[in-house]
Amino acid sequence: MSKSSWRGRITHFLDGSPVALAIYTSIASFSAYFSMYAFRKPFTAATYAEVPLALEVSGRVIEPKTLFVIAQIIGYCLSKYLGARVCPQVPHRRLGLALMAAILFALFSLLLFAVLPAPLKVAAICLNGLPLGLVWGFVVRYLEGRRTSELLLAALSCSFILSSGEVKRVGLMLMNAGVPEFWMPFVAGALFLPLFALSVGLLALLPAPSAADEALRSKRVTMDRSSRHAFIRRFLPGLVPLCLAYFCLTAYRDFRDNYQADIFLEMGISDPAAFSRTERPIAFLVLLVLALIFMIRNNRAGLVVTYLVMISGLVLMGGSTFLFDRGRLGGEMWMIATGLGAYLAYVPFGSVLFDRTIAVTRFAGTAVFAIYVADALGYTGSVAIQLYKDLFAGGSAKLEFFHRITCGMVLAGIPLLGAAMAYFVRQGPPAAPLQGVDSRK
Repeated sequence: MSKSSWRGRITHFLDGSPVALAIYTSIASFSAYFSMYAFRKPFTAATYAEVPLALEVSGRVIEPKTLFVIAQIIGYCLSKYLGARVCPQVPHRRLGLALMAAILFALFSLLLFAVLPAPLKVAAICLNGLPLGLVWGFVVRYLEGRRTSELLLAALSCSFILSSGEVKRVGLMLMNAGVPEFWMPFVAGALFLPLFALSVGLLALLPAPSAADEALRSKRVTMDRSSRHAFIRRFLPGLVPLCLAYFCLTAYRDFRDNYQADIFLEMGISDPAAFSRTERPIAFLVLLVLALIFMIRNNRAGLVVTYLVMISGLVLMGGSTFLFDRGRLGGEMWMIATGLGAYLAYVPFGSVLFDRTIAVTRFAGTAVFAIYVADALGYTGSVAIQLYKDLFAGGSAKLEFFHRITCGMVLAGIPLLGAAMAYFVRQGPPAAPLQGVDSRK
């Protein structure tokens, strides 16, 4: 049997079996993004305490690890701005090639991080972030616009909740086995490269969304410059509070993710398995909640429920912090509760929120563009909070600072999400939908 023949048979089988398609797509996308995190997050498991590298600004010292974290986030943030243009425009047939090019560039930058002298390591880890920010958009392009998109995107979203803790655990294990802390990120990425390549190959076999998918969720098309500008002009009043909320959420989520090891140590938790104990239940519960949204067939009702889930996540963060302060909740349970609340509010931005918004408004475009507009602003917030911590709150322990920004996130996030919800649930299809370019061309 020729290669093209067996590939065609797999695609044809998936096209005729919705259940098999959902399972296959969920596994392939989950493993692809899970693997990507092995190229992004293991370096945060190290402390870099002995590195002769620090930056002093107005008498305040930015620690070496903070410099590395900020550098990678800057690269990742720039990637999001680039991705808002690139990801919606890449032809579907080239998505696999784009994914492999991005991950190989990221792996090469980790090699540079290992071998270059300390000052140049900052540039190397910045280069590492540049291609990785595109991976989410390329993978989502395979999943959006399908009747099962919520289910597929929920599985994809849970990959980064679970993988962040797992790959950091791998990083700690590698260092405990004797791998130097600067070589550890490259070794971790190389270990996951075969799984990433296999996952991309599986995604490339997916059939296009069916006519029934397009009828229910609207046809997804690539977006040129004029259609991207039209999207922003049309939805600007709702995008402003929505992106402000995401700005704060991304900063919060990224601080928790990057300094989770430090927060654990300050709470007296040194067991590497703590990453898995906290992140696994979060991933399962987020997957369960988002999968339930899939059962809501009415797009407007699904959009309303999505916003309510996000607001409920912020309420959970506030309530669990109240209990933690009064000694009624232990440190690990508080990290689970704040993590679950944050991810319930954060994850829909990269998955079901904009997919449902496109379906409700019938805007001729792709959810990936809206996701990347929010992401670009969100990671700008992540850079800002890293700098604020070291320059203006340098005397605060990371646990104390995390507690303060948890309270701030709750107070700012609930009204912002409420305002965005009030705007978007009233939107409907335009009188004359914009035309785009077929995404399969």
